[in-house]
Amino acid sequence: MEQNNQRLAIRISVNTIVLNVLLSAFKLVAGIVGHSAAMVSDAIHSLSDVVSTLIVIFGLKAASKKADKEHPYGHERFECVASIILAIILGVTGAGIGLSGIQTILSGHYEALAIPSLMALIAAITSIVVKEGMYWYTRAYAVKINSTSLMADAWHHRSDAFSSVGSLAGIAGARMGYPVVDSVACLIICFFIVKAAYDIFMDAINKMTDRSSDDETVKEIRTLILAQDQVLGIDLLRTRLFGDKIYVDVEISVDGNVSLYDSHDIAHTVHDVLENHFPTIKHCMVHVNPGKHTEDLKE
Repeated sequence: MEQNNQRLAIRISVNTIVLNVLLSAFKLVAGIVGHSAAMVSDAIHSLSDVVSTLIVIFGLKAASKKADKEHPYGHERFECVASIILAIILGVTGAGIGLSGIQTILSGHYEALAIPSLMALIAAITSIVVKEGMYWYTRAYAVKINSTSLMADAWHHRSDAFSSVGSLAGIAGARMGYPVVDSVACLIICFFIVKAAYDIFMDAINKMTDRSSDDETVKEIRTLILAQDQVLGIDLLRTRLFGDKIYVDVEISVDGNVSLYDSHDIAHTVHDVLENHFPTIKHCMVHVNPGKHTEDLKE
C-alpha cells in the first residue's frame, strides 16, 4: 500500500514538473517580449515549482524507506524535512520578487517603464487557469494518500495562481496608462508566496515536534475505545504526529478480576480496532489498568 502511494505521488509530481517547465518557458518569453516585470517574476516563481517538486520526490522516496537499526520508528519525517526546504525556497523566492518591486517603485522613474503587451496579458490568464488546475489535481492525490509534501506542493501551485492574478492586475493597470502598477503587482505576488511558505513551514514544524492530533481525531479515537466490550474507561490518552502518521498511547481500565490473558485480549482488540479504523495510525500502545469489579459498578 505504502509503495503504491509512493509511486502514485511520484507520477503526479513528474506530471506537474513537465507542465511547470512548459508554463514557465511560455511565461518567461511572454514577460520578456511583452515587457512585463511582473510576468518575468511570475515565470521565476513557476520555475521554483520545478525545484520544489524535485524536493517533494526526494522526500517521498526517503519517507517510504522501511525502519532500520538507525531509524527504528521509520523515516516518515523526511517528508516534513522536504516541506521545510520547500517553504524556505518559496519564501526566498517571494522576498526576492518583493524586493525587486520595491526598488522599481522607489526609483520614481515610472515614465521609463515599458507598457506590457497583449501577449503578457494572455500569459497571465493562461497561468491562472493552468496553475489552479494543477493545485486541485495535486491536492486531490495529496488528500488521497495523506502526503504532507505533496499537499505543500499543491499549495505552491496555488500560490503561483495567486501570483498570476497579481500579474494580471499589474499588466492590465499598466496597459491602462499606469505602468507602476506592474511593479506594485510584484508586491502582491510577494505577499501570497511568503504566506504560502509560512503555512507550509508551520505545518511541517508541527509534525516534526510531536504535536498532538486535532481535537476531532482525538474525540473519535476516544469514542471508539469506549465502544469496545469490557473497556470501563480511559485513564490516559495521548497522540502525537510523526510526519503524516499518528502514534497513540492509551491506558484503559478493565475489570480488575479478569485474568491476565483476558486483559491482553481486550488490549489487543483496542489496538487492532484503532489501527484498522484509522489508516494514519502507525503505532498504538495500549496499557491496561485494573478498574472496579463489574458487579461493583452496578451497585
